[in-house]
Amino acid sequence: MQLTLGPVLYNWAPDRWRDFYFRIAEEAPVDVAVIGEIVCSKRSPFFAEHMPAVIERLAACGKQVVLGSLILVSLKRERQQMAELAANTDFMVEANDLTCLGSLADRPHAIGPFVNIYNEATASYFARRGAQRICLPPELPMDSIRAIATGLPDVTTEVFAFGRVPLAISARCYHARLHKLSKDNCRFVCEKDPDGLAVATLDGEPFLAMNGVQTMSHACANLLGEVDDLAMAGVGALRLSPQQCDMVAVARVFRDVIDGRRAYEDGMHELSRIYPDVPFANGFVHGQPGAAFVASEAGAEPRMRDAVQ
Repeated sequence: MQLTLGPVLYNWAPDRWRDFYFRIAEEAPVDVAVIGEIVCSKRSPFFAEHMPAVIERLAACGKQVVLGSLILVSLKRERQQMAELAANTDFMVEANDLTCLGSLADRPHAIGPFVNIYNEATASYFARRGAQRICLPPELPMDSIRAIATGLPDVTTEVFAFGRVPLAISARCYHARLHKLSKDNCRFVCEKDPDGLAVATLDGEPFLAMNGVQTMSHACANLLGEVDDLAMAGVGALRLSPQQCDMVAVARVFRDVIDGRRAYEDGMHELSRIYPDVPFANGFVHGQPGAAFVASEAGAEPRMRDAVQ
């Protein structure tokens, strides 16, 4: 089973973003790295100068580089950016919005978790048009994952396995509105929250996280306990979404558990140490509310969250 590092969803400082990928390239046991600004096109220029060096380093260290498209394309300049991205023939492109697919034609490409693929018929539709990798939406239960993965043996089916779950995208910027700014004059205030800004209910219960125009879960998805079941269901890759923690260490834990070098219980304790301030959740894959944590039969019961998401 492969490990995929998803794109950084947050507005990190450009130098930190570059150095993060340099370390991933040299130290993380991941097979695929998806890079590029996919949340807000206004952030893209900050990382553009570092992209060639990051791509070169990742490729030189044996990682497959995939370029991610925007999740929501709403402006003419964004459509042009996606057309230019799709015109690239050196690296596979991951489409996160259907706008990008027309430009990809029938060339090999990937489908990101932001495209609604909920059954095998939809997955087959995209596979016939060139999709070689499909990362399924994180809200799918195991039965749906199994049906899609086993129905497409020639496509790598990927599941979102670690990180705050992306739940929604908007044309409006929540960070800008919170700071009484317009989206066009946002001053990039989202950079103040490199792991997302917590949103609480009226009762003060942590509920969601804001990331500019994106709504994310408060809890961190963690499917370490489902690794064996996902492999038996035909899943070919697990996606780790970058958070403000040691993602090299996270990747090593997943790799060791997948390869049988580390017990699940020990792996869960280590993940709790690496990312200590956010509860874990795996409810979606068990057909439960997404923020719930269903303990593995292995017996470990880490930080559990049962609030309805």
